[in-house]
Amino acid sequence: MISTASVDFWCHVLVTERAFYLPEFLEQFYGKYGSFTPLSDTDVLDHLNKTFQSDLNDRMKLITAEVAKYRAGLACAPMHFFQVTYNKHTLTLEDLSTLDDQNWVNDQVDLFKSIFLNIVFFFVAKGYEGVRRWTKKVDLFSKTLILIPLHLEIHWSLITLDVSKQSINIFDSQGMLFKFAVDNILKYILAEAKEKKQAVFQKGWKMVINRTIPQQKNDNDCGVFVLEYCKCLAFMKPLLFTQEDMPCVRKRIYRELCDCRLSGCLNQDKAS
Repeated sequence: MISTASVDFWCHVLVTERAFYLPEFLEQFYGKYGSFTPLSDTDVLDHLNKTFQSDLNDRMKLITAEVAKYRAGLACAPMHFFQVTYNKHTLTLEDLSTLDDQNWVNDQVDLFKSIFLNIVFFFVAKGYEGVRRWTKKVDLFSKTLILIPLHLEIHWSLITLDVSKQSINIFDSQGMLFKFAVDNILKYILAEAKEKKQAVFQKGWKMVINRTIPQQKNDNDCGVFVLEYCKCLAFMKPLLFTQEDMPCVRKRIYRELCDCRLSGCLNQDKAS
């Protein structure tokens, strides 16, 4: 019969041996994402289980300790020049670092930032004439859903337009309502409908406040909540996440930005 001490010894040997590919895996991860912010212990465990086609879940504590050693060494050489470029937009490591821990997410990280978001901002200052050219080649009224993340000084909120139902929907993780923003969006939509000669959309819009939605329990995660609202609505999935999911969501968003593609929703992750 093999003693527990012997099992621990050989497991330690396996973890630290080159055959375990820990240094190679962590170096590749660090190079791909610029930091260890999006790395979770389960990422490492899944890699090792897949590599050795075995279940090492009971050795998680030992594996975590070994990973911490490599992380500490690589973290001493931060990749300050790391950046991600997609569709003429660039994210720096400083931008991505706002997804770490409980930092406030900045506007560059807003995965769903779009031309319409900028239109809303510029409309407030310049009026419709100042932004009419922004949708010269875009027919907003042919869209099913329009997502409008709003960055209001120190708070993120979301307004969506359900075009077919002509509804302006408010999603806010602190239950707040920015009526001036709703009024400006309505003014813009009516002016755009008149400009594009869409008579049916020149009246009949209504406001809908969504109150039974996930709410944040701190002062830091409003931007992350908005991103998750956007993603679930775009994928037509229910809003089932909670404050407790935010660390996982932050890591996933970081990876999506670096990979330049969206992964499955958190709801799908929970179901799998």
